[in-house]
Amino acid sequence: MNTSRPNTPKLDNRSPKTGKNAVREAPTPSMGIKPFAIITGLVVLLDQATKILVLARIPLYDSIPVIEGFFHLTHIRNPGGAFGFMATGSQGVRNILFVGVSIAAMGLIVYFYRSTPKTYPYLASALAMIFGGAVGNLIDRLRFGEVVDFLDVFVGAYHWPAFNVADSAITVGITIFIAHLVLGKMPN
Repeated sequence: MNTSRPNTPKLDNRSPKTGKNAVREAPTPSMGIKPFAIITGLVVLLDQATKILVLARIPLYDSIPVIEGFFHLTHIRNPGGAFGFMATGSQGVRNILFVGVSIAAMGLIVYFYRSTPKTYPYLASALAMIFGGAVGNLIDRLRFGEVVDFLDVFVGAYHWPAFNVADSAITVGITIFIAHLVLGKMPN
């Protein structure tokens, strides 16, 4: 009497297959936390250091010409968002909205950064710049309920809204992000 069992194929539980002979690829590692922390830290440090100097040396609404007719250092406070958005709304609602949006945006940035392969260093750096700018302006909102702006650019009657180092980092980061998007150089 033969008690041997018939040969049955072994099941492979290592990876789910989603097509004929599909192979699951290992994710490409991101640049890691160190470059993100360095770029973010530099942006926040430069932003807060320049704001401390402005607060200590330039009275509110005073202006120091750097390039006459083009660029001044002007101490102003922006209670609203970019370009004064919601500046005249309720301070309590405004602060809750801007702090909440900043925290949500920072969470998305961290997610995108962690998903960005190290083969995209400019995109990863751009995300860290945006994060650092968001942190810099969030610090102001938590301290003062508004953001300290001081970089004042204008030509004749044409005046750009005053901004700060954090805003500059966000703008440069978003520009790099959009360039990657437009040129089709986004990671999969």
